[in-house]
Amino acid sequence: MDIKFYKYHGTGNDFILVDNRKNSYSLNSNQIKRLCDRNFGIGADGLILLRNDKDYDFFMEYYNSDGHESSMCGNGGRCIVQFAKDLKIISKEAEFGAIDGIHTAFIMDNGFVNLKMIDVKNIEIGDNFYYLDTGSPHYVAFRDNIKSINVLNVAREIRYNSRFNDEGTNVNFVEIIKDTIFVRTYERGVENETLSCGTGAVASAICVQIKMNVDSNKLEINTLGGLLKVEFKKNPNNEFNNIWLSGEAKFVFKGNIRV
Repeated sequence: MDIKFYKYHGTGNDFILVDNRKNSYSLNSNQIKRLCDRNFGIGADGLILLRNDKDYDFFMEYYNSDGHESSMCGNGGRCIVQFAKDLKIISKEAEFGAIDGIHTAFIMDNGFVNLKMIDVKNIEIGDNFYYLDTGSPHYVAFRDNIKSINVLNVAREIRYNSRFNDEGTNVNFVEIIKDTIFVRTYERGVENETLSCGTGAVASAICVQIKMNVDSNKLEINTLGGLLKVEFKKNPNNEFNNIWLSGEAKFVFKGNIRV
């Protein structure tokens, strides 16, 4: 089977995108894992199929690099919106389906893609950690000097502990440096640190608001791959809605590969 693919990234979080509106491709988990392999395939943090949706502009079907269908990916959602524009499915705004529900998005004149995320509630505040679902589950911990943290080792101790071992969780380390926020994220399903994570940026911004009780509802998140912006409305009892994730979504290259 020959597959026409496109490579995009959102602040370094990279994806293989496939136009599957004609249902031309049926990929199993081993094939997806192989395509995402950085040594034997195209290389990516995940693979996204763009499918038709009878009620919306399109449907986003997302797989992590381990080959398994996963929960929502914020950067992937922004990339598929840009992909849909490049395919001329949309112009500057989109409404599309994903595993966690319906999302609205806008492509801005500065090249940023703004993506509306799901509402967030039921935030667990533990002993030096927060746990919440922003479309994907996230464990958030505040640390000092996170540049020096061995993210792979420390995050895996959390991701594979008795609580999270079966379902997994993403793990975020957050450092507040004066007026800036720096986040590093380990992603389940990739089982490695990624250069950025959209749902992780949202989770981290929300936890900064709770921990620091900041006045602003607009926060900038610095990641290894670049800048993401998060905007939200906070309601009583630490419930958040009207959440928007914003950042660049860039085309990298396209090609054909035989599977």
